[in-house]
Amino acid sequence: MGRALLAIDVQNDFCPGGSLAVPEGERVVPVINRLAPRFATVAATQDWHPPGHVSFASSHRGASPFQSLELPGAGRQMVWPVHCLAGSRGAELHPGLETAPISLIVRKGTRLTLDSYSAFFENDRRTPTGLGACLRELGCGEVYLCGLATDVCVYYTALDALALGFTVDLVQDACRGIDVPAGSLRERLRELSAGGVRILDSSEVP
Repeated sequence: MGRALLAIDVQNDFCPGGSLAVPEGERVVPVINRLAPRFATVAATQDWHPPGHVSFASSHRGASPFQSLELPGAGRQMVWPVHCLAGSRGAELHPGLETAPISLIVRKGTRLTLDSYSAFFENDRRTPTGLGACLRELGCGEVYLCGLATDVCVYYTALDALALGFTVDLVQDACRGIDVPAGSLRERLRELSAGGVRILDSSEVP
C-alpha cells in the first residue's frame, strides 16, 4: 500500500497574526515543504466556515472564546474566535506553503451547525469528509500527519485514521500545538502513541 502526507489546516488564521494563531505555527511550513516531494500523494485540509458558524464563540449568547459548550449533534466542545471564514484571507493556506505537490484539498467545517476537527469525519463522528475513501482509491494505506494544531485537528485526524485502519505516523517537528489547558498537548501525544501512532521527527521520514 502507498502512503500519503496530510498537511492539516496550515492556514493564515492559525499562524502568527491570525485570529486563532497557534504558537510558532508558521514553523511547520518549511518542514512540510521539505517532506512533500517524497510523497506521491499530498493532501491539505482547510477549515472553511460560513459566517455565524457553530464553532464561533460569537454565535452563542454570553459565550467567550476557549469556553467549553454543549453543542447540538456534536456534544461538548470548545468555542473559538471567528476564524477561517470561507473565502477570506484567514482561510487561505499559508503563502509560504508550496502547493505544487498538493493533489487534494479537503475543506471541512462547511456546515453552519457542525464543526469538523478531523480530516476524516465531522464532529458528529458519523459524517465523512470523503478523504478516507479518496485515499483508499489512490492506494494509500499509511498516512503521515503534519500541521495545526497537534492537540486538536491533528489529534482527531490521527484517531480517525487509526479507526479507519490506516497506519499512522505523526511528524512532530512538522506540527505545533496550542496546549490549552496546559499539559493537554503532552497527554494527547502520549495517548496517540499508546494507541498505535508512530511519533517521529522529519529526519526519520523515509
